[in-house]
Amino acid sequence: MSNILTIFLLISTLFTGLFWTYYQIKKIKNMCLRKKIFNKNIDHKYLEKIEYKNTFFQSLSSFFPVFLIIFIIRSFIYEPFQIPSGSMMPTLLIGDFILVEKFSYGIKDPITHHTLIHKQFPKRGDVVVFKHPIEYNTDYIKRVIGLPGDKIEYNENTKHLQICTNYLITKNCNENLLIKYSHSRQSEFTQKLYFFDQNRSIQNNKIYHKVYYDIVEENINNLKHNILLLEGIKSVKQDYYQQKDMKKLNWIVPEGQYFMMGDNRDNSLDSRYWGFVPEKNLIGKAVKVWMSFNKNENEWPTGIRINRIGNIY
Repeated sequence: MSNILTIFLLISTLFTGLFWTYYQIKKIKNMCLRKKIFNKNIDHKYLEKIEYKNTFFQSLSSFFPVFLIIFIIRSFIYEPFQIPSGSMMPTLLIGDFILVEKFSYGIKDPITHHTLIHKQFPKRGDVVVFKHPIEYNTDYIKRVIGLPGDKIEYNENTKHLQICTNYLITKNCNENLLIKYSHSRQSEFTQKLYFFDQNRSIQNNKIYHKVYYDIVEENINNLKHNILLLEGIKSVKQDYYQQKDMKKLNWIVPEGQYFMMGDNRDNSLDSRYWGFVPEKNLIGKAVKVWMSFNKNENEWPTGIRINRIGNIY
């Protein structure tokens, strides 16, 4: 969907730009013709007719500056996104509208996403929008947890991380990152757990139990952010991504790729399940919530959350 809109803006900009250029050239010719009026006997009515005759295409050309500005801003500076799911709670909520800084990691071709000018690499802890490595036309938003060369170990029982850096170079875990977790406390966020009652009719076979998330502060080398956990809930071990020549729940991040995780750890499809994100798939860094509607997934908004507007950490 994002690419379709980009292509539409590009075509609209080029199309209106052709007519805008044509009428600018025509305007210059008319100015030259007006100057000659003092030296030659030129019909004033004819001059006014060719200067002020307005056509559909002339009106269309007036949209060129608008399309050009929108295309440049959206393709190279900032792009708005809406948060459709709760995988990044509590950092980002369903109904948040965010701005993504497109030039954070360099300038890219808006169609092919090939890097034209490189700026810097993502930092651990950045909240990043990217193209899914398998479903390329789908945009995801997650937090950068693992950098190239890291070895990551995930404990499915405690849901804690262990990360050692430069593993690809040193082949050992002498450089472990200091990772701390605060005591958990109950949050205001809830999750519906659905069950199927076979004794009910097909129309009413969905029942659910609502449970509260625990909120925990994750501190990775003094990079702090809150995560949500569901006590007693864990994924099937076979569902996790199995890297070649590695045991389950252990991954080594290849060069030029990143390990992404959602802050809502028990409700996030991320690198634990489908692997790494190549640098070329990165769209930009999420920097600000500019609008937030109070809503649930697949429901209409019920209000505006003014207190949500601000920077993203």
